[in-house]
Amino acid sequence: MDLLDAHLIPAVDGVAFGLLLFVVAAGLSLAFGTAGVLNLSHGTLYAIGAYTGAELSDGTWGGLALGLAAGTAAACVAGAGLSAATAPLARRGHLAQALLTFGLALIGGDLLIQLFGADELPVRVPEALDSSVMLLGHRYPAYRLCFIVMAVLLAAFGTWVLTRTRMGAAVRAAADDPQMLAATGRNPRAVHTGVLAAAGALAGAAGVLGAPIIGPGPGTSENVLMLSLVVVVLGGLRSLWATFFAAVAVGEVQTLGVSLVPDLAPYLLFAAMAAVLVLRSRFAEPATAHGPEGPAPDPVARLRGHLAGRLRRRPRGTPGTAEAAASGTAEAPGTAGASGANRAAGTAGTDRAGAAPRGYGNRVPKWTGRLPGGPAWRQAAPLLVLLVVLISLPALLDAYSISLAGSALALGLLAVSVTILTGYAGLPTLGQTAPFAVGAYATANLADAGWTVGPVQIVLSALAAAVFSAVVGPAVIRARGTTVLMITLAIGELTGAVVNQLKSVTGGADGLVGFPATRALWGGEGMLEESELYNYALVVAVVAVSVTLLVLRSPAGKLLTGTRGAEARMRASGHPVGRYLLVAHICAGALAGVGGSLMVTVQQYLSPADVGFEIAAFALLAVVIGGTTSVIGALLGAGLIVATRDWVAGSWPGHGPLLLGVLFVATVYVLPRGLAGLRGGNDGGNGRSSGAPVPEDRPPSAPAPNPAGKVSP
Repeated sequence: MDLLDAHLIPAVDGVAFGLLLFVVAAGLSLAFGTAGVLNLSHGTLYAIGAYTGAELSDGTWGGLALGLAAGTAAACVAGAGLSAATAPLARRGHLAQALLTFGLALIGGDLLIQLFGADELPVRVPEALDSSVMLLGHRYPAYRLCFIVMAVLLAAFGTWVLTRTRMGAAVRAAADDPQMLAATGRNPRAVHTGVLAAAGALAGAAGVLGAPIIGPGPGTSENVLMLSLVVVVLGGLRSLWATFFAAVAVGEVQTLGVSLVPDLAPYLLFAAMAAVLVLRSRFAEPATAHGPEGPAPDPVARLRGHLAGRLRRRPRGTPGTAEAAASGTAEAPGTAGASGANRAAGTAGTDRAGAAPRGYGNRVPKWTGRLPGGPAWRQAAPLLVLLVVLISLPALLDAYSISLAGSALALGLLAVSVTILTGYAGLPTLGQTAPFAVGAYATANLADAGWTVGPVQIVLSALAAAVFSAVVGPAVIRARGTTVLMITLAIGELTGAVVNQLKSVTGGADGLVGFPATRALWGGEGMLEESELYNYALVVAVVAVSVTLLVLRSPAGKLLTGTRGAEARMRASGHPVGRYLLVAHICAGALAGVGGSLMVTVQQYLSPADVGFEIAAFALLAVVIGGTTSVIGALLGAGLIVATRDWVAGSWPGHGPLLLGVLFVATVYVLPRGLAGLRGGNDGGNGRSSGAPVPEDRPPSAPAPNPAGKVSP
């Protein structure tokens, strides 16, 4: 009883906080589970309601009612606008939606600061609620008890609407069978818009009512979004009551957990999120393709019928399916047009590219060290031009711009590691900042311990990041699609929690600074000039990118693209797909570790913001800018992001997030194929862009095919 009495107030606070998260997460669950929109701007919808309610609050019931009505309406309108914004991306999958909504969140956050200021706003509640009541011998805020009652009533009302009304039936039908809903005379598009508007209204109402608990201020939207994602993952997408209990559990961890186990509390939430996602992917059937989050309909029968047809048509002496799958030309069973369209895009495109003459079937050509299609000089020209430009930068730019160029090279290596996983392995990731952070902090601590030789720092940092990726890799490689995004997000956030807690190694929130400068080689002096640091970063980046391109162009790279484009056939032909993906994950982690090491060397300081979620989103955006399978495009995308964030924004102080948000939105709409697609859709003569978006006949979360195992420079 003494223990219960001591922790009663934190426990009740956990219920109130959890129910606030429930109201927000219910909207996020509707948007994702019903409308199919991965909305990373949901926290901004909460902030719209919170700022509006705080601005209109005057301590009266009328002010509270006016704020509730205005905040809910504003967020509802924003949710409907989100429906219109995401409509053109319906067939491009959740990755494009995530980038678009993250960009909209950056824009919305900047506009809210411009309207309401950067300081946290005070919230005034009616005098009757601005008091305390006795609760089992303890005084407790009356407003929080009132909020608990309102949230429970909202959960009951929402469940009744979804399960007992015609409106709820239409919403469920829009998620499960939109064609049947359309046959009944209802417009699925209108239902989709209504669902997102309702999700926005829930977030806005939660913002107004929750402002006295989580006040509007900098960082509020990000914190609410992350916690809501945890609630949705733990509770699932099908039951409001499951979301309700998951939200209460999260609230208790955030309040009672800090009181009981303060050392473990920062890790519990995202550890639970990662564990749930991994267990779901473990107990589900293995994915047969990097696309749908689950097995394709009757995959064994489809595979058997397809292989039988191929065997009947194959001339004598034609190689078997293992080589076809490794070449990346085979299509996964269950995808639309499996026996016609995709095969035509693969084998016919190979003929046009000159990688396999007509009549060779799907035979893997003998490795010649060249890309399929086009003369060697055409393939090397972009690399040479980029290298010449990078070498000449110190003579053209001032010291500050040169330091930005060095930071862009470090972020570029992180983006290339994301390209390997997202573009080639088919594992879209939001967690590559985790091995990036491992490499960065390894280099900083090595320098502080006196290990200042650059090559030693690079090798040890890459090794540490590779070991980290090997440990977490098994939790990632079995999942597909959006589940990979969520698992890697949880890994990245867990790493961020460790960074903030392990102060003896990372410096905590203060970061690390003052460690000795890196020496380029043994016997040299520490590099302090911006030009020296840039040249060192350029040499390391050139070596790392060259090794990456050689591996991706080798037969091992073809096997990797085969696991993405034809995983079912690869498994059927005996290839250890899981091992291929794990090796790719480890190598990508090592490359990210090299990028982290470079960042520390160039900046000469390191803070948690340098390895946070925002940097992970920037790296993913760089990949989309360049084209999902273009290594050089990823480097160019990283350069564009750093220039926008640190150089262009310098002429408009305080509006860096706005400019980056506009860059996110413009990239998703204007460059669906990335910079690689600007080559007129003809990359090497195969008639396809290496950065091609997901075709409309593929499942929404499936990555674009990469015919003939083609690797973009």
